[in-house]
Amino acid sequence: MPTSTHPPADAPRTAGVLLHPTSLPGSYGIGDLGDELVAFLDWAQSAGMRIWQVLPLNPTGYGASPYGCLSSFAGNPLLISPQRLLHEGLLDPDDVANVPRFSDEHVEFDTVQTYKSQLLHTSWKRFEERATAEQRAALQAFVEAGEQREWLDDYALYMALKESAGGAPWWKWDAALVARDEEALTAARTGHAEAIQFWQYVQFLFFRQWSLVREAAHARGIRILGDVPIYVACDSADVWGNRELFQLDEQGEPTVVAGVPPDYFSATGQRWGNPLYRWDVMRETEYRWWVARVRTNLRFADIIRLDHFRGFAAYWEIPAEEKTAVHGRWMPGPGNALFDALRTGLGDLPLVAEDLGFITEDVHELRKSTGLPGMKILQFAFAQNDSVHLPHRYEPSTVVYTGTHDNDTARGWFESASDDERENALAYLGCTNADDIAWGLIRAAYTSVAETSIVPVQDILSLGSDARMNTPGAEQHNWSWRLGAGVLTHEHAAKLWKLALVTGRS
Repeated sequence: MPTSTHPPADAPRTAGVLLHPTSLPGSYGIGDLGDELVAFLDWAQSAGMRIWQVLPLNPTGYGASPYGCLSSFAGNPLLISPQRLLHEGLLDPDDVANVPRFSDEHVEFDTVQTYKSQLLHTSWKRFEERATAEQRAALQAFVEAGEQREWLDDYALYMALKESAGGAPWWKWDAALVARDEEALTAARTGHAEAIQFWQYVQFLFFRQWSLVREAAHARGIRILGDVPIYVACDSADVWGNRELFQLDEQGEPTVVAGVPPDYFSATGQRWGNPLYRWDVMRETEYRWWVARVRTNLRFADIIRLDHFRGFAAYWEIPAEEKTAVHGRWMPGPGNALFDALRTGLGDLPLVAEDLGFITEDVHELRKSTGLPGMKILQFAFAQNDSVHLPHRYEPSTVVYTGTHDNDTARGWFESASDDERENALAYLGCTNADDIAWGLIRAAYTSVAETSIVPVQDILSLGSDARMNTPGAEQHNWSWRLGAGVLTHEHAAKLWKLALVTGRS
């Protein structure tokens, strides 16, 4: 099978796999950036995959959702590999001698958080005790680099203050800190200097390890497809450090929040609760914060999926006091002005538009004017005849999925679908039963004219609903699914490689 030392620059037809790093197997309760990830990249290469898609890689907050993070610039400390810290002398074997008994099937986030936090603090102690001159210089260079200057100091201070406040959201801190009074901030930086250094060190570790992951992917001819949510969590360093960019009251709480209106799937819509941007203020600064955000996320990935793309054309604004999304209104988004600013600041960008949901003509026009490929989901294709999600309706500039992290697995979807949907799917795909459906969808994605085809690992394995990654609106049991060790086999890879070969995706 062909190999490459760099990711393909312009592969017209490619196939990829969706698996978030937290889902990888391993000994420390959660997938991380160690050897299991490199082994997965080896498997993906052998399967003819040229794209690896991940969810946002930022530090998660409430509910462990990667779409509600404490920073949209920083990396997730839970992904740092203890194995790599051992190799670098930043942990001792005795430090990991008593690893708790973690589940191999699901991430137990609270337990993992406690354990990983203790390990990282131990690693910081080891660093202070015996780091080499090269390691100290590397940390200092990281902290002082212009790449971090726009976010690292605020993030480290935010984390130190949040920890000191027992995890309370920033709007419940001391009033002077909430208001970012300069004297209070200066005093806080002095009083929490050691904690700030620790959080800077944690980010140093993450980016150091992630750079090795990117090198490993590129050496195998694999590009990483990342994910940037349109909105950020209110309790985040982003909002605390940039209050003027968000629609907040004097106490720092949102006056209006994000969501989507009632539709076929929900009579009350979805009230996400994220603070909404002051796009007028962002325009006056030439969208500097967004340019910085995308620049940093291009350190995570080679290609970026823009979540909820329709919100850049028009977004649903809900008064913060409303309990549902019913009483909202459509408001104009930044439109082409944002993308013009991104191109001015960063050049031509490898972006994908997540143009799903309630899509109107202005959304189509914005996507076409920006030249971004859109998305199609095969699970959406069989509720009606001649659906736009059916492969014969695609345009080449499309990324097609059997399903995404928000969908059920292919098998789970089929088993819970209506009789009409199942009948339509079997007729279109040429399948006979639920055992065939996942690979029937994979085959349809590969044989379509879409330039990019992405398949979740769960569908490669034909797993049922118990392997689902996320159920939107559910408050428990999300984001925790883990891949079993060794379940992705040479046989799976060979079958995918052959399919990629005959469909021009190799």
